[in-house]
Amino acid sequence: MRLLGLLVALTLLPAAAHAQGGPPGCKTPMHRQFDFWVGEWTVTDSAGTTVMGRNSVTLEDGGCTVHEHWVAGGSVPNTGQSLNAYDLGTGQWGQDWVGSGGDVLHLRGGLRDGRMVLEGEAKDPAGKLLRQRVSWIPQPDGRVRQLWETSGDGGRTWAVSFDGWYRRTP
Repeated sequence: MRLLGLLVALTLLPAAAHAQGGPPGCKTPMHRQFDFWVGEWTVTDSAGTTVMGRNSVTLEDGGCTVHEHWVAGGSVPNTGQSLNAYDLGTGQWGQDWVGSGGDVLHLRGGLRDGRMVLEGEAKDPAGKLLRQRVSWIPQPDGRVRQLWETSGDGGRTWAVSFDGWYRRTP
């Protein structure tokens, strides 16, 4: 009989939560840590002279998902998307990226000293496993610097793969 009561209570729990304004969703301070990246952006080099691409970063799913839509500049533009979310279970942020060139990247990490730092591993075209570290660094003037570094020696040394400066598009 106790089991039946527990099952009934668990069945009614979602309805009760909905009646009280819905589930809590993603409203914790941890869920808001990546909101600085949300917006419409023109991405340039550090001097602001060469347009590397455009990025639309939206907050979706009731504030649970930071969704990136990337379009690279240049004569052969490529595109990509990432889904970013804070995982309460692991206490980490995760990003899953898919690009039009077939590249897939899974990154995990979190906020460190005011910057979002996510890391993962991916193979290069030759099959060599490379460590990836991507940092999003908010600037006092409202820009965001995205610094992508790659290591082929397990993280002892790093080389810059991408250094883009996000400026809000008017």
